[in-house]
Amino acid sequence: MNLSGTCYLVGAGPGDLGLVTLRAKECIELADILVYDALSSPELLNWTKPGCEKIYVGKRAKDHSVPQDQINALIVEKTKAGKNVVRLKGGDPMIFGRGGEEAAELAAAGVRFEIVPGISSSIAGPAYAGIPVTHRDHNTQLTIFTGHEDPTKGFSSVDYAQLAKAPGTKVFLMGVARLREITSAFIEHGAMPDTPIALTRWATTGSQKTIVGTLSNIADIAEAQNFSSPAVAVIGDVVKERAKINWFESRPLFGKRIVVTRTREQAGELSKALRDLGADVIELPTIRIEGPPDRVEFAELVTHAHEYNWLVFTSPNGVERFFDAFFASYGDARSLGSPKIAAIGEGTAKKIREYRFAVDLIPERFVAEGLIDAFKKEDIENLTMLWIKAAETREVIGEGLAALGAIVDECIAYRTVAETEDPTGARARLEQEGADLITFTSSSTVDHFFDLGIDWPDDCGAASIGPVTSETLRKKGMKPTFEASKHDIPGLTAAIIKHFKAKP
Repeated sequence: MNLSGTCYLVGAGPGDLGLVTLRAKECIELADILVYDALSSPELLNWTKPGCEKIYVGKRAKDHSVPQDQINALIVEKTKAGKNVVRLKGGDPMIFGRGGEEAAELAAAGVRFEIVPGISSSIAGPAYAGIPVTHRDHNTQLTIFTGHEDPTKGFSSVDYAQLAKAPGTKVFLMGVARLREITSAFIEHGAMPDTPIALTRWATTGSQKTIVGTLSNIADIAEAQNFSSPAVAVIGDVVKERAKINWFESRPLFGKRIVVTRTREQAGELSKALRDLGADVIELPTIRIEGPPDRVEFAELVTHAHEYNWLVFTSPNGVERFFDAFFASYGDARSLGSPKIAAIGEGTAKKIREYRFAVDLIPERFVAEGLIDAFKKEDIENLTMLWIKAAETREVIGEGLAALGAIVDECIAYRTVAETEDPTGARARLEQEGADLITFTSSSTVDHFFDLGIDWPDDCGAASIGPVTSETLRKKGMKPTFEASKHDIPGLTAAIIKHFKAKP
């Protein structure tokens, strides 16, 4: 019996999480073992299923933690053992990624494998810098080569004499460390010294930076700006188009490093909004959601939810936990009966609507006090209410509803605990690189962030989603830099844009 699994040689794309292919995501999600390099998008690791073994082989210039022959042997061995192995490589595995060598080893070993192309930084990097590698006004030919080899050594597989004479655009990868030697080789073999050249580092991410010059001066510019790898270089007249179509680096939050402390599952909405605005986002979840302390009591309350006059939801997490439990017991949505539904905030209301239930009451202020004010306009005396909440929630709602004459039962749907895992290395990155802003979306994110013991970065602001979160920040000795006027993710995003727009 052949127990062999399948090895997927997967391109992780150039860095922007949105440029990862659907097939790559599928492969990562089904992987039993993930073998990966130093990725531009470490968030890819969050797509793995529970129990997936992650093996870092750390390939980057001058820092190969695992030699290539050992990587080859590793993926063959794990695949032969019947595992689904994903070999995740930045960009495209077949463009200077040694994917061909790994595929040959797998083929020789007789194991199943699949090649999943990725978007290469050789194309995406220039595009995100506003440089089309082909353009009718400038070129009809594109040449891609590696700058990894030293052109001054005795023998090189790169023919610089031929490259210098070739028409059209030239793109090279892995050449920043040898930039002066490469540009000198081009000029030495006949290229015009004033030929435009651009270098883009950390292309397609919020850390992207581009410098522009000519073959004769780009090395001086790079040294003066301490420009380092990883970067892609473009040589040719197409570089002139950047002045007109530099779209990515002109976005409102470009160049700003912002930390998101929400749970891993919830971080996506805020992270995507910030990335779409050009920010360099560090996802550092400080909390995670776990089940209720008394699962039996929770299940019983959900089962009897149809007996209540009102259901009161204060968070999307509570909504999700409630309805997942409800539909585990009932196959028909009509079994919920006809209680009215109240929700704090549009985020909670949106999650309720995803389950095809209408929301009867949303307060003007998305805080507990706002909900009580809204209920003061309703006649709720002697009405029964089921309050679906977190274990750590303030008692403002329960006490406020009881004061209005309602009969309130608390349904604890989940509890918030400290997030202990950091698979993407976000904590180390924050400590080493700092940040411009750290966002807090609840008091629990504040408490657990400060429990990490991370020194607050220099010149870094604290963004609060609302007054309760702000008060928790103050108790920790940190004055909020600003507070969202609308206490939800869109409101926080708008406040962040306003902050950086006003900041000189």
